[in-house]
Amino acid sequence: MAFQAQQTFVNLPVKYLKRSIDFYSALGFEFNPQFTDDKATCMIINANTFVMLLVEDFFQTFLTKEVADASKSTEVIVAISADSRAQVDDIVNKALAAGGKPSKEPADHGFMYSRSFQDVDGHLWELFYMEPGAAEQA
Repeated sequence: MAFQAQQTFVNLPVKYLKRSIDFYSALGFEFNPQFTDDKATCMIINANTFVMLLVEDFFQTFLTKEVADASKSTEVIVAISADSRAQVDDIVNKALAAGGKPSKEPADHGFMYSRSFQDVDGHLWELFYMEPGAAEQA
């Protein structure tokens, strides 16, 4: 039987926790106060997916390597699906208005639409909408 995780936690280092909380709050995300203190917060993506935003010094305690500078290099792109093309545009526009930076031009493949941005720490995020049934037809 293949492994299937019950929950997913993406951990990202941030320079200033409050700035990151303010940024993601402006996009409409909520946080779990049980897992929030001055070193970290738990951002809720959905019922089983979370992003732990960890202050860089605290993030470093989990590593044997140095923390990458996301403003200069990329190790991961966090991609999340949206309910519609309009929602993709809405969230990315909110990200840009809240201090994020554009990452690349929107991609429209007919069955799938995506846009991306860099958050206030330089982490890459991609929002996409895929027409229902498109994955099965591919």
